[in-house]
Amino acid sequence: MLKAVIFDMDGVIIDSEPLHNKAYNDMFNHVGIEVSTELYESFTGQSTINICKRLCNHFNLKQSPETLVALKRKYYKHFFETNSDLTLIDGVLDLIKDYHSNGLTLVLGSSAAMTSINQIFERFDLDKYFKAKLSGADLKQSKPHPEIFIKAAEASGFKKEECMVIEDSTNGIHAAHAAGIYCVGYDSFHSKNQDYSKADMVIKDFKEITFDRLNEVLTNSFQ
Repeated sequence: MLKAVIFDMDGVIIDSEPLHNKAYNDMFNHVGIEVSTELYESFTGQSTINICKRLCNHFNLKQSPETLVALKRKYYKHFFETNSDLTLIDGVLDLIKDYHSNGLTLVLGSSAAMTSINQIFERFDLDKYFKAKLSGADLKQSKPHPEIFIKAAEASGFKKEECMVIEDSTNGIHAAHAAGIYCVGYDSFHSKNQDYSKADMVIKDFKEITFDRLNEVLTNSFQ
């Protein structure tokens, strides 16, 4: 029986990709590198520090990964504080409320830094719905490594067989798959060139996975 749902944040709860894109590109310009679309898209779902480590190795940069992280976060903070148009992904708040009111335990498992997570949760008053929030930036491994979802399942208080992950990125879906947790791949307008082949179910609208719909279509998966 399904008892807990683990949400990714960027691309699932919030459409923050435009802000991250601006912040990363300003950081790229600052250190004088040109990052291809293919390389940039491969970063989706990974923590900032691991992305910056990859950049330092790939471009043989003299700056440290930590310096790049600080630059990116400075630009992101500015964009976040000055962007009044930032909104939740369409339908996700209704889904969160639906799950919460039906007794499911909700946990966040995001690669974002905890400061970014808290900014989003405070701005949209989401803390009251979630039992726990995990940041990949605080862990040893980054998605596609399963560590964050293994720990998120533990934080829920339930067995991983009683949990479900909602993810929009290749790295996140691979992490959930490696953790042995049922994964719903959210193929949204905001997700670019991501691989959903390892997802157990793929959706384009959160109405497809309301609590009542889950009881209908996933009964055999959570016995």
